[in-house]
Amino acid sequence: MTTQLFGKEDIQQAGEILRKGGLVAIPTETVYGLAANALDPQAVKKIFAAKGRPADNPLIAHIHDFAQLAGLVKQVPEAAKQLAKAFWPGPLTMILEKADIVPLETTGGQETVAVRFPAHPLAQAVIQAAGTPLAAPSANSSGKPSPTSFSHVVEDLSGKIDAILDGGDCPVGLESTVISLTGKTPRVLRPGGITVEALRQVLGQVDVDPAVEKGLALGAKASSPGMKYRHYAPGCPLEILDASPEEFSGYVNQKAKEMPGIAALCFRETIPHLQVPFFCYGGRYDSQEQAKLLFSALHQIDRLGAARVYAQQPARAGMGLAVYNRLIRAAGFQKVCLPGPTVVGLIGPSGAGKSTVAAELAKLGCHVVDCDQLTRRSDVYDSGCIAQLCQAFGDSVAPNGILNRRELAARAFSSPEGKQLLEKITFPPILRQIRQELEGKTGVVLLDAPTLFEAGLDSICRRILAVSAPEPERLARILKRDSLSQAQVLQRFRAQYPEEFYTCRADWIITNAPGQNITAQVKTVMAELQAGGRV
Repeated sequence: MTTQLFGKEDIQQAGEILRKGGLVAIPTETVYGLAANALDPQAVKKIFAAKGRPADNPLIAHIHDFAQLAGLVKQVPEAAKQLAKAFWPGPLTMILEKADIVPLETTGGQETVAVRFPAHPLAQAVIQAAGTPLAAPSANSSGKPSPTSFSHVVEDLSGKIDAILDGGDCPVGLESTVISLTGKTPRVLRPGGITVEALRQVLGQVDVDPAVEKGLALGAKASSPGMKYRHYAPGCPLEILDASPEEFSGYVNQKAKEMPGIAALCFRETIPHLQVPFFCYGGRYDSQEQAKLLFSALHQIDRLGAARVYAQQPARAGMGLAVYNRLIRAAGFQKVCLPGPTVVGLIGPSGAGKSTVAAELAKLGCHVVDCDQLTRRSDVYDSGCIAQLCQAFGDSVAPNGILNRRELAARAFSSPEGKQLLEKITFPPILRQIRQELEGKTGVVLLDAPTLFEAGLDSICRRILAVSAPEPERLARILKRDSLSQAQVLQRFRAQYPEEFYTCRADWIITNAPGQNITAQVKTVMAELQAGGRV
């Protein structure tokens, strides 16, 4: 078969191929899809043949107008209308009871159908030109990484399908979120471009199917694409390491000395510490970037021909859950938790209640390291550090070799440059001392560190826990605690990072506000940590 390569000007030709029962790979905002007439059983069978896809793996029907949904399902419930208003067109797929017009070939033999209204203008134009809903799973051979660029599809499916439409790179990079509306409670079957948190803001209670992180039970039916089979996998073994960045790089570098062909799938911050070939899939704290780059990185692995790849584990909050879902399936659910304590960094703005959370975790057996208190100990700063401080800020900051903290603070914090110099001198000995505190520790260790990121302490943390609270609550707490004026407290707030800085870097967020049960939230986090760090 000769595969035609189309551009934007060939929309009508693509629609004609689809009307005649052919296959066309089309761009969407998530990944490229392999499209066929969703209502034509013979056309749908061609999708399974071209991909080598198991017939019981259901497909998603794509529409170009909300009004089309009613023709594909038995009824449109209120929840579907609310979700469509909030997220369509966009990366959200809804599962509902199918209408008789939808063939079982499209639904993997089930009486439900998955439907989505994509946001990509070319996808919408092709659906409209075809004059029918389009079944369109990812345009790749079954099990391989999903395609996020035109070249990915050309490389994989040329000669197997009728045409490929060039739409550039896909902006989201991961497949859509799939939510089932067929039960009592809406349930996410596959996380994606719309987060669980966003869905809950619209619907209230939304459950997450256990198969999102653990795979389906033996013999269970897949209600959604991507639930049952190993997906997204490169040609070589891929293994996730549950480790801090520092532990990760040390482990991978050591493995490379023991066997050839080792490579790393890692975050940008880890690259300088690696001595092996690497594939970057974004920054540690940018799950949107991770989503966009993950599949491209998995494609690159095959081009390198690595013998084994070790992957850094992403956080599973927000969009991170979707990234983790794809990565754990690419690894065939192979994950190793490195030995040693699970170090958790505790962060949050002033007045959020970090001390309260730390105390609750301590009651549950967590070892807490108060980094702020540790920095006040005289044994942390050796003679070399004291000499550097005197050279930088004058001998009066340490008369007779004894640190005068009040004088040091007055001089160092008089300018941003002074603060930066202070941190450059004091952070290394603080980090050394904290490493000593961790020696011999097991279980969960909490670092209560106001300058976790500035000091580089996050490099030894496997998880990050943020404490959040409304600003009026934080203001009231500090006014009561520190005997400051309201103007002084607000000035302190302005000098700090905004709350979003902390929450977007967190594996968990504990909300410390009126009506919120802190103890229950902390118990949930601790239970997940003790169960292996599940987020």
